[in-house]
Amino acid sequence: MGLQNTKYTFSGHDSFQCRQLWLKKGYDYVIENRNFNDEDAVVQLGVGKNMVSSIRFWLKAFNIVDNNDLPTEFGKRLFDDDIGYDPFLEDEASLWLLHFNLVKTGFASIYSIIFNEFRKEKLFFNKETYVNYLKRIAESDNDLNFNENTVAKDFNVFTNLYKNESRGKNIEDSFSGILSEIELLSTAGKGKDEQFYIENSERDNLSEYVVLYAILENADYGDSISLNSLEFNINSPGSIFALNRLGLMNKISEIVSEFNGITFTDQAGIKELQFKNKVEAFKVLDKYYGK
Repeated sequence: MGLQNTKYTFSGHDSFQCRQLWLKKGYDYVIENRNFNDEDAVVQLGVGKNMVSSIRFWLKAFNIVDNNDLPTEFGKRLFDDDIGYDPFLEDEASLWLLHFNLVKTGFASIYSIIFNEFRKEKLFFNKETYVNYLKRIAESDNDLNFNENTVAKDFNVFTNLYKNESRGKNIEDSFSGILSEIELLSTAGKGKDEQFYIENSERDNLSEYVVLYAILENADYGDSISLNSLEFNINSPGSIFALNRLGLMNKISEIVSEFNGITFTDQAGIKELQFKNKVEAFKVLDKYYGK
């Protein structure tokens, strides 16, 4: 099991996937110094009582607030009305950033498990194969308290968060998961035979700025990073964004042509991304969003 020293969390969302406007709503609530336990939280947030705790859960899972319910740097930079990059998530890059933070933060364990490990073992999967996979891990990992019911519900929330069913339907979007538009999760088969898959592809709709941000935010990466570790490591762009090698090479060549001091070398078969001077991760996003 690659995710060492992990505290596993498979509940807390009350079986609600994060909706389109919840993070912005929750962020605004928090910066007004309001408390999620306040009597009027239901009124202020305009949602049912169990949705209040779900919003609080998702704010932490997406790295918008920390464990003390205080806004993170990422939360401020994305959602702040004055300085925020994209408070209403109109740019698809913002959704990719949320996806990256969800997996990397690891507060909600399923996202790291699925993108970093499980999908590499099982191309096609469903709730049953995922539950069995975790059951197997739990047998050798004492930190994982396995409850089949909880894990199964968590899997449903995961699929609802990413599943894109909007094609040909113009239903009000408020119930679809916040990450449905980036089209990471695909389905095959119907009803009982439905299978999910996350296929590595070129991801032309993923900005190279987001990929560079993700590389710079990874504490495991130094000033030279092998192509293999960019493709396969835990929380690597290849793992989190489901990029195939061609897609990864495309992003790297875009990064190299747009940023001074970043080069890609291929000497004696050793392929590496090299930083002469590392730019600060948020400066990359400043540039992308024109801040």
